[in-house]
Amino acid sequence: MRRVHSTDTTPERKVRTLLHRLGYRFRLHRKDLPGKPDIVLPKRRAVIFVHGCFWHRHHKCPHASTPTSNQEYWLPKFQRTVERDRRNQEELRKRGWNVLIIWECDIKNLEKLGKRISGLIGQ
Repeated sequence: MRRVHSTDTTPERKVRTLLHRLGYRFRLHRKDLPGKPDIVLPKRRAVIFVHGCFWHRHHKCPHASTPTSNQEYWLPKFQRTVERDRRNQEELRKRGWNVLIIWECDIKNLEKLGKRISGLIGQ
């Protein structure tokens, strides 16, 4: 697990490239916001989390498989991650931020993702 990075992942870089092409300007990993969102668009009061399907348990996604060995370790770990994500998103919404979750598997179709982003955070 030492090789698993929390910032500057390939999916995150692809989303940042897409946002830049769409003309959005953003900040990265603001530590003063709950959960240190991957991408922050302060002008639009929006945050984007780029979640890995496996680590953040994307519902009904084939990438969110559960390891068969050592489940007494993995299941509580996954549960803590999901609960932490929920708390952070709730707190951000209370503070007036729009929260967008982009799953790792959503990045396969960048055109569709670009339309979704533009529709949710506006042009």
